Amino acid sequence: MINASLKQLSQALAGKQISSVELTQLFLERIERLNPLFNAFITVDAEKSLAAARSADARIAAGDGGLLTGIPIAQKDIFCAEGWPTTCGSKMLANFVAPYDATVIRKMERDSGLVSLGKTNMDEFAMGSSNETSFFGPVRNPWDSERVPGGSSGGSAAAVAARLAPAATGTDTGGSIRQPAALCNLTGLKPTYGVVSRYGMIAFASSLDQAGPMAASAEDCALLLNSMAGFDERDSTSLERPPEDYSRDLEQPLNGLRIGLPKEFFGPGCAAEVMAAVQLALAEYKKLGATLVDVSLPNSHLSVPAYYVIAPAEASSNLSRFDGVRYGFRAADYGNLDEMYMKTRAQGFGAEVKRRIMIGAYVLSHGYYDAYYLQAQRIRRLIANDFVEAFKHCDVIIGPTSPSTAFKLGEKAADPVQMYLSDIYTIAVNLAGLPGMSLPCGFVGGLPVGLQLIGNYFAEGQLLNVAHQYQQVSAWHQQRPAGLA
Repeated sequence: MINASLKQLSQALAGKQISSVELTQLFLERIERLNPLFNAFITVDAEKSLAAARSADARIAAGDGGLLTGIPIAQKDIFCAEGWPTTCGSKMLANFVAPYDATVIRKMERDSGLVSLGKTNMDEFAMGSSNETSFFGPVRNPWDSERVPGGSSGGSAAAVAARLAPAATGTDTGGSIRQPAALCNLTGLKPTYGVVSRYGMIAFASSLDQAGPMAASAEDCALLLNSMAGFDERDSTSLERPPEDYSRDLEQPLNGLRIGLPKEFFGPGCAAEVMAAVQLALAEYKKLGATLVDVSLPNSHLSVPAYYVIAPAEASSNLSRFDGVRYGFRAADYGNLDEMYMKTRAQGFGAEVKRRIMIGAYVLSHGYYDAYYLQAQRIRRLIANDFVEAFKHCDVIIGPTSPSTAFKLGEKAADPVQMYLSDIYTIAVNLAGLPGMSLPCGFVGGLPVGLQLIGNYFAEGQLLNVAHQYQQVSAWHQQRPAGLA
């Protein structure tokens, strides 16, 4: 059962081959044994998980269960979950217990009947590309414990890669689902901005953040997205669209599919071995009936500088609420209100979060707003227009997810710019609000390589189809780290 797909687990539960309580207990025991090696989970509460599993078993017995009812899942610790600590990987929220459920949690647990195993580790307030900025310590990659799992959803990625959970939720602000999926040999999907509600998802950069699924396969991600997506009147950025079955087109053949290859993604900057794996995947797509088309994203080289103006600007605003007054950490020793603010934020936030708050405050300040923030927003529009033009000539865009395989812990910690460049291929997708996903496409030196698919707006179903068809002829997504039986 440890390596079973979500559909296989669903069939086993429906056929009474195993109960949700037994399945949940199996993963809880695995977490207890292996989590100390990888630090993937921040919070585990067996009592809560088993209670939810018993409820799921009752629903299944009454014939009231859905396809995912009773299946355990890991939740990124950025989603508020009633009665659970919700820390965002920060000292600032280390003791905060959420009084309500995020919409994603509510839809998955109450509506679909999924069972939460616990809350996964993450870069502090989702700011990072390596999961080294967490107050609770770095997460280690199950493929090589001396390397990073990627970030910020690194805890979710490591949990699924080590099979501490069959699947997990993540969030993606500039690549934080896709990059860790690539580094941990998983499939991860960032939907079109607004497809999944952001209500109860603690904000980093509100115009960029989007929740999505992380799992072993595209089919699993499709089933999870069905349980996550949908309009939410409590979220002003949620899009009101008809319900969609994201698994409906998985078996469609790819004959006639036009794959766009941006010249900017296939130039210098990507490791040769990574690019070789991407090229082999493209050869498989040609065998499946797709044609390759050259396209251009001429402003994509500006995505990193534009992102690191816009995202910190929004973060500086969003994180102003963490001041020690209403909830969260408060400094123990202070003389007046101003001193309480300063000491609370100085002691409660880590170095990367402080760096981004200061950058954001600077670019929004008088005299610099027009020069930096407005200019970055103009560049954002140019980047989005580049995608609009490219999709006139192709159906999906493909390239590498990350320029390298997983790097060693501490390797880039002292050089923020090098760390930021880890997301060079993923950030433009968030700036444009497009759907994107990563899927396994090979290994280099025993470390996974990710292939990035980018679709037009609301083309999640097509992306999942393109990924699923590739996974029917490749076995990369079925590989598991050695020694974790």
